[in-house]
Amino acid sequence: MLGIAAAVLFFISFLINAAEISTNHVFSSGNFMILGLMLLALQVAGIGSTWTSRRRRR
Repeated sequence: MLGIAAAVLFFISFLINAAEISTNHVFSSGNFMILGLMLLALQVAGIGSTWTSRRRRR
């Protein structure tokens, strides 16, 4: 789940960079990249692996 969120943030960062959209410092492409890297590191560390939906089997 966190890996998908990281991919979305990387894509938003790419769009901001490629389209040369002028944003303020909070929504810059570098900040989106840092957030994406943070989510990707959490996914690799195993934090997001317990957020799956578990179904009960009878």
